[in-house]
Amino acid sequence: MLIEQIRTDLNVATKARDSVRQRTLRSIIAAVQEAQVSGDTAKELDDDGVMAVLKAQVKRRIDAAEAFDAGNAADRAAAERSEQEIIEGYLPAAMTDEQLESIVADVMQANGFVEKADMGRAMKAINAEVAGRADGRRVADLVKSRLA
Repeated sequence: MLIEQIRTDLNVATKARDSVRQRTLRSIIAAVQEAQVSGDTAKELDDDGVMAVLKAQVKRRIDAAEAFDAGNAADRAAAERSEQEIIEGYLPAAMTDEQLESIVADVMQANGFVEKADMGRAMKAINAEVAGRADGRRVADLVKSRLA
């Protein structure tokens, strides 16, 4: 399981005294544990659940880095980006722009999405195809540009 790999990597990072990797992996494990006990009943997350937590952690790092950039804290922004890179190492490879554009074009043509009113349905259909391999912002921007 993915969480076991992360725990193993934490041990390796601890032995190597890699403090950035160690801190990042600890925060991932804590986020996964928090997700497991949230809600009405505790549950064990499968790899898909852990992936969802990892994606949320990447988004948090991106947002934090942007906020630090806006606040002229370049060193803190760089730290957030280095943590983001570590987390992204556990996610599937992101789609290239060409792959994403192809999927968007195919789905929009197949379903007849042409007006701005179709945005929600288009996003739902495209996100089902993309399956988390592309950032939602990228997908939304591409869909918006293709709708009249």
